[in-house]
Amino acid sequence: MAETILVVGGAGYIGGHTCKALVAAGYKPVVYDNLCLGHRDFVRWGPLVEGDIRDSDAVAAAIRDHGCSAVMHFAAFAYVGESVADPARYYHNNVTGTLGLLEGMRKAGCDTLVFSSTCAVYGEPGSLPITEDTPPMPVNPYGRSKLMCEAILADYAYAYGLNFTALRYFNASGDDAEAEIGELREVETHLIPRALMALQGYIDDFQVFGSDFPTPDGTAIRDYIHVSDLADAHVAAMDRLLKGAKGGSIFNLGIGHGYSVGEVLAMIVDVTGQSLPAPRGDRRPGDPAQLVADAAKARAELGFAPRHSDLRNIIETAWHWHQRAHPKRNSEQAL
Repeated sequence: MAETILVVGGAGYIGGHTCKALVAAGYKPVVYDNLCLGHRDFVRWGPLVEGDIRDSDAVAAAIRDHGCSAVMHFAAFAYVGESVADPARYYHNNVTGTLGLLEGMRKAGCDTLVFSSTCAVYGEPGSLPITEDTPPMPVNPYGRSKLMCEAILADYAYAYGLNFTALRYFNASGDDAEAEIGELREVETHLIPRALMALQGYIDDFQVFGSDFPTPDGTAIRDYIHVSDLADAHVAAMDRLLKGAKGGSIFNLGIGHGYSVGEVLAMIVDVTGQSLPAPRGDRRPGDPAQLVADAAKARAELGFAPRHSDLRNIIETAWHWHQRAHPKRNSEQAL
């Protein structure tokens, strides 16, 4: 019988893709989401339980009612700028919410968790590539909230026997190859979807933040990993825990080399065949010149082997999703 996984935040971008990957791997996902940022129509591979992770009794009931043997935790606010302007919101949701989830798991007797973390815990590292041994020094409340959650997980593991894995991933990008779900947010801040939305006429303020970084073309370099590769890594981490591996591990998820903003925009122009005006603005405070992962540990222990993270495939799948997600607008533009 397939094991059932409670996917907290499973109506969102990465959580939704992971639900699809779980089904392909023989699991049964149950989405637990309050839909404040998630999308009801992204819940396609299992039932939806509407609830807040801060409600430990509701979490426990969802685990018991569906016979869940483990949890994946994607539920978090993740806008860096917003976290600086309103840190209370981030600590209340990300940290207090994680505590509520963990207490719900304890009440239901569930002790296995895969946690969605972030490279934002590293801040501005002094050397590259970034390994799991790079000292974490987050520079914003979002990154600090995730690092706090990792510390809480470690304390729960020691005191209560929580069996967890934390995955620190770099720039999630691209979309489902079948375009069933994709990167969709009410407020979009990420480079690739913003560029594609600018091409489609949905935003008129697209710009490049910084052109004077110490990089070959002056724009920031990031490690872009396809969301489907992230989803597969979450499934691999869950497999590992459920097969008896010792918990408490932290893994970087990236492809090990970066692309500059300029290179990404050039690929977008090549894939779409459209010109993209990209005025240059000032750097954003705290933006490092480069962030690139060393994912050797994930390759060795999770069998992590990205299959979808070629930059052209990232852009092609994202463009496919954006065209399918907004067919009326696209047809109007074609007239």
